[in-house]
Amino acid sequence: MTPARPAPPPAAVTVVGIGADGWKGVPDSSRAALADAEVVIGAPRQLDLLPPRCTGERIAWPSPLRPAVPGLLAAHAGRRVAVLASGDPMFYGIGRALTEVLGAGAVRVLPHPSSVSHACARLGWPLEDVEVVTLVGRPAARLAAALHEGRRLLVLSADAGTPAEVAALLRDRGYGPSRMRVLEQLGGEKERTTVSTTADEWREAPGAPLNIVAVECHRTPDAPRLGAVPGLPDAAYEHDGQLTKRHIRAATLGVLAPAPGELLWDVGGGSGSIAIEWMRTHPSCRAVTVERDPVRAERITRNADRLGVPGLRVVTGAAPDVLAELPTPDAVFIGGGLTAPGLLDACWEALPAGGRLVANTVTLESEALLADAHRRRGGELVRLAVAHAVPVGGFTGWRQAMPVTQWAVQKEQRTLNPVPGADR
Repeated sequence: MTPARPAPPPAAVTVVGIGADGWKGVPDSSRAALADAEVVIGAPRQLDLLPPRCTGERIAWPSPLRPAVPGLLAAHAGRRVAVLASGDPMFYGIGRALTEVLGAGAVRVLPHPSSVSHACARLGWPLEDVEVVTLVGRPAARLAAALHEGRRLLVLSADAGTPAEVAALLRDRGYGPSRMRVLEQLGGEKERTTVSTTADEWREAPGAPLNIVAVECHRTPDAPRLGAVPGLPDAAYEHDGQLTKRHIRAATLGVLAPAPGELLWDVGGGSGSIAIEWMRTHPSCRAVTVERDPVRAERITRNADRLGVPGLRVVTGAAPDVLAELPTPDAVFIGGGLTAPGLLDACWEALPAGGRLVANTVTLESEALLADAHRRRGGELVRLAVAHAVPVGGFTGWRQAMPVTQWAVQKEQRTLNPVPGADR
């Protein structure tokens, strides 16, 4: 007979989702957890929703919240702790921070329908067809990466001023015809939805701070079309000529092969195009771009904001000197500075097994370095050439751009195509 498994230890913290409808919308299991708690932690607005039967000590979250979580939990260790969260605690909520600090096994989550679920129910939008963008504690510029003709977006607002910020961004990015609605206090007695209007026509006064913005994206005919795959038009970037051009950029990102959650080093950022389009492939992709010229570094920041990835980290300094302080990359792109002593080796050493390195150059001196690296470490060495049709008198001919030599390699436990006696 198989012995019975011991019961798991009780969770250290119970997280209870609560909606705008307050206590009456809380199910019995969540009510019991709150009534049994010796300590209840939450926002003041949430704590005020609890009835007198919840007798536990009530503690409001300090600001900023995230750094305070470990200390606050440690101060009440051994007590029955409940934490209040808006809607679903695991959807852009406090549940994530608690599980990161305590581990998933120490946190019991009792969710409530999220504002996104309520919004889709009111709008008649299938949840799986909607993209959610949060602006809670994040810049409005990140919304730009989600703007595509015909897409439906739900924007989680930071406060009552967020809808006006969204409307302004839509107008600035050429999406003024987009339809907007603001849904406030979803699920509560004061629930309200504004009349549908366009971003161009938006004049609504600030309403409730607890709101979500519904956007149906429509682009003006003259606005640039920015696709979801690498290879944005060169005109999408502010630059001084230091720009990986569109077709080479698309080929380079294809070899770099970004995947969700991965981190890129973009060394010799120029205009930041490689790092920006790496981050646009998925909201969880991260990048650090290194640029020694302060003017170009500021330009990269502007490009990143304009193209919807304000989270791009820009490091102003010379490589390889500044690389030692950066987090371990999943991939490295070298677009400039290849002849700097030790740069190529420093980037290689920083990569873990399975990491990718791609380097582009147009000069013979740097090409010689890549040929030597290819001989020693393997990978693929290619030359990329692009020609554009241009007027030739009354006819049309081809104008060849400078060819680009590209070395791409994946770092394995052992070097690909090893050369006897080569430095590994």
